[in-house]
Amino acid sequence: MKELRSIVAVALLTLAIPVFAQTASAPAPAPGVAWSSMSAEQQQLLRSYAGQWQGLPPERQAALARGSQRWIAMPPEQRALARDRFQQWRALPPQQRALLRDRLERFRSLPPNEQNIVRENFHRFQSLPPDQRRNLRQRWQQATPAERQKMVARVRARRMTHNAAPRRPGMTR
Repeated sequence: MKELRSIVAVALLTLAIPVFAQTASAPAPAPGVAWSSMSAEQQQLLRSYAGQWQGLPPERQAALARGSQRWIAMPPEQRALARDRFQQWRALPPQQRALLRDRLERFRSLPPNEQNIVRENFHRFQSLPPDQRRNLRQRWQQATPAERQKMVARVRARRMTHNAAPRRPGMTR
């Protein structure tokens, strides 16, 4: 009986090792931001959180503190644009906000080189005349999934040919 208990104890300890290993290797939570450590300007911006600051999760405190620093550093024109964008965001229906959050997560999960390609394509699209942008949007919206795949494949093939083309001295892309 004593031997059986020893075997069971060893088995239980063996099974518990992964649990202890996970606990030990878990990353430490982000440190909270003390209200008193923020500048008077930051505290003024975040005054609506003053009463509940200590109860906020440390990650939320850190994010709010970083955001307030960025806001303070912005020139007035940039603040006005940010205010406008925030109002537009708040006016969106919850489903559309969720869709946009999902798209942002998908974008962030891309490797850096693919993120750059998406940014370049976006800037190229934005530089087109409004009529051409409208036509491209309509074509995309009216296309079937199969047609969309073909469109994307053509653009990728063009990009590959463009990037593979030998460069002549003095030419830039």
